[in-house]
Amino acid sequence: MQQRPLSLWEPMNMPDPHFPVKHSVSHQSGRGITLFNAHWHNHIELLRFRSGNALVEVNYVPIEAGPGDILVFNSNDIHMGILQSEHVEYDILIADLTLLQSQSPDAAETKYITPMAQNRILFRNHISGDASLSAILDRLSDEFANRRLGFELSVKSLLYGMLTELLRGYVELRLTENESHTRLRNLERFEPIFNYIENHYTEDITVEALAAQASLSRFHFSRLFRQLTGRTVTDYVNRIRINKSEYLLRSSEKTIAEIAMAAGYNDISYFSRTFRKYRGYAPSEARNREDVEHPSWI
Repeated sequence: MQQRPLSLWEPMNMPDPHFPVKHSVSHQSGRGITLFNAHWHNHIELLRFRSGNALVEVNYVPIEAGPGDILVFNSNDIHMGILQSEHVEYDILIADLTLLQSQSPDAAETKYITPMAQNRILFRNHISGDASLSAILDRLSDEFANRRLGFELSVKSLLYGMLTELLRGYVELRLTENESHTRLRNLERFEPIFNYIENHYTEDITVEALAAQASLSRFHFSRLFRQLTGRTVTDYVNRIRINKSEYLLRSSEKTIAEIAMAAGYNDISYFSRTFRKYRGYAPSEARNREDVEHPSWI
């Protein structure tokens, strides 16, 4: 029996439900492996890379991340990552911003915290070279590692400081409440579509068939799909196929023809052209590349 596809929405379990913020350090190895599959959640998340390189897509826009880079995933941002070096180490901070709300709202909460918690203030996804923000993340890492007396007070104070840094330097977009609700509603509506593509990417997928699943016209579906992903359906499917094929090239002994078929390409010449378009080098080069420089993502 076919396994039911998992939703892109990830429920966020917190060690302490009464203090919904958590921190961890991730160590992973294996060039080409998936660090985390495409998903989204209702919390803000920050990754701070200590070593290694990764290709992270946020709302399907590729970001090349390396040591010192900070990635910010706003609530509802779809994100996934692939390891581009042999090893990687990065901090993960996830927080429910309602933690910072109170029963008696003040000016700071009304002007800043509530719009952030409601996903109406969106931050830039990629931050490089910010020593102040990195120092705050260092202190948060230390607090979670040692949990001294006053741990919760210190963490809340540092979260306020972190949000202040983001607010002053990295606001990408401000949404009205209606715009935020519309985006979330469309994201939820398209979840079955994203899941279907993830589980059927080796098959012939047409815009017409996907639009029918969403009960939308082809034009309306294509417009909403591009708003959510920044890509056409063809580009979106090709990126999934090329990601899967590169992993197989780096981790298996299958021939290039076998990998092309496994990724959904029946024509090896077309596969090679498409792979080169998205990676900047031929499939035959993928197995031996050291990737001193990042590949080209178009």
